[in-house]
Amino acid sequence: MKPKNNNSNIKTKDEKQVETENDLWVLRLYVAGQTPKALTAFANLKKICEEQLNGKFSIEVIDLLINPQLGADDQIFAIPTLVRKLPVPVRKIIGDLSNTERVLVGLDLLPAG
Repeated sequence: MKPKNNNSNIKTKDEKQVETENDLWVLRLYVAGQTPKALTAFANLKKICEEQLNGKFSIEVIDLLINPQLGADDQIFAIPTLVRKLPVPVRKIIGDLSNTERVLVGLDLLPAG
């Protein structure tokens, strides 16, 4: 699925238990247009979420070409950038999210090591 605009939401719910303390993971992916890197980041993120979060996630794609001011709240200086809003604390990962292990550690789904 391609991000279409700054507020494209993908919400998937499943009855399986998430092995985290919170029920819903809220993620924002900041991009600048539908570049190959942005599309790769989105695809990688969706795959990771589907495999690791048992359907308990929400992805919001924010296109900074359409709404550049939306990047100010999360202090976005590079793109693509993934921001984990929930569960707290907020975490950021920059890049196309192709290194799955790095993303899992960055999202605190896998211990660093």
